[in-house]
Amino acid sequence: MKKAWVLALVGATSLAGPAAAGGFYLQEQSVRGAGRAFTGEVADTGVSSLWWNPAAIARSPREVYVGAHAIFVDATVNDTGSTITYPGGVTVPVGGEPRAFNPIQSGVAPNFAIATPVGERFALGLSVAAPYNFTTEYRDNAWARYDGLESGLTTADIQLTGAMQVTDWLDLGAGVSGQYTEATLSTAYPNLAPGAPDGVSQLKGNGWDFGWTVGAQAHFDALTFGASYRSAIEHDLDGDVRVVGLAGPLAPFNTDIGGSANFSTPWIATFGARWQATERLAINAQVNRIGWSEFDAITVTSPAVNQILPQQYNDVTTGGMGVDYMVNQRLTLRAGAQYDPTPTQDDLRTARVPDGDRWLYGVGASAMLSDSLTMDAALSYIAFDESQVNHDTTFYEGTAAQTVTRLRGDVNGEGAILSLGLRKTF
Repeated sequence: MKKAWVLALVGATSLAGPAAAGGFYLQEQSVRGAGRAFTGEVADTGVSSLWWNPAAIARSPREVYVGAHAIFVDATVNDTGSTITYPGGVTVPVGGEPRAFNPIQSGVAPNFAIATPVGERFALGLSVAAPYNFTTEYRDNAWARYDGLESGLTTADIQLTGAMQVTDWLDLGAGVSGQYTEATLSTAYPNLAPGAPDGVSQLKGNGWDFGWTVGAQAHFDALTFGASYRSAIEHDLDGDVRVVGLAGPLAPFNTDIGGSANFSTPWIATFGARWQATERLAINAQVNRIGWSEFDAITVTSPAVNQILPQQYNDVTTGGMGVDYMVNQRLTLRAGAQYDPTPTQDDLRTARVPDGDRWLYGVGASAMLSDSLTMDAALSYIAFDESQVNHDTTFYEGTAAQTVTRLRGDVNGEGAILSLGLRKTF
């Protein structure tokens, strides 16, 4: 029962695989930004840049934006010698299907934002984002089943923003966010006889938590600098876990129990510049420092157990460059590239988060459909470096039934993202 709740909550807080950004973070919060691989948002203006910089609306007109990003990942996770050790020291291969195709499911990340000037120097904005939102799924007999079968994470970040033109060249902004998190997952549990059907744990949990963001932009003749900071958010998930299908001496581990888990999403510091090199060409550069070390542990509390589970993610620095080229007054083209290293450690990587370093390439366009309505479109390609799964789990720890799985595998994949959005001034 103890291990059931612990393992379920570990999975619930690390669900998204290598879909669009390192760890379980999704960058897809702007269709316009996707066209240049998210390399200029902190120094650009308008509601499309609110996720990266709350100061972005200080000079923008009354504007509303809606967008959606369809994410497709083609990945293969291969067994390279995973084993299970039963009580008495008998070690055998985990068995099952040795290759999992496309465990990371396709999905859609939506965004919405609206802003309005208030007087001559102030602006207010409201935005809705899905920064941590994805699903992974392995078949019931996959070699990775003792790490995870099905995982689902949905978040909705609702941000209220205020911005101000402090001087002719300096804008400041600040925002507060309420972030709702909902998680579901299942994991296979081994019975004691090799070849026997597995048991299964299933978890559902949710909760509301809050954070903040601040930012600034400095505007000069042809050059804009931007900087922002988004706080880490301490999350508390309340949920229920069920364990079924364990037989014989393991039957007492079948359970239905409530509990909670505490963990933190990372802080994000962003710096960038936008240079209007000519009347038609703008060059963008952006660097993000992501504080994944905040996700160092998960604290589990329940009537059965209080435990701290190390995660040990590393802080990372991402960066890239992109361009915008105005073909004419109604059509703008974009392109960009970004390097995004994984925060996961090589010797601790799980099959549930088979993450690796990646390059993101984007192309896009904005077309004015009328004087007040603009359509944005983008196509992104993600090239993942090969990574390795290296994850050990101890089931029924501290009992005579203690069973240990050692999962070893390699991961290969690539991804594509199709983004569409509309922006309207009024």
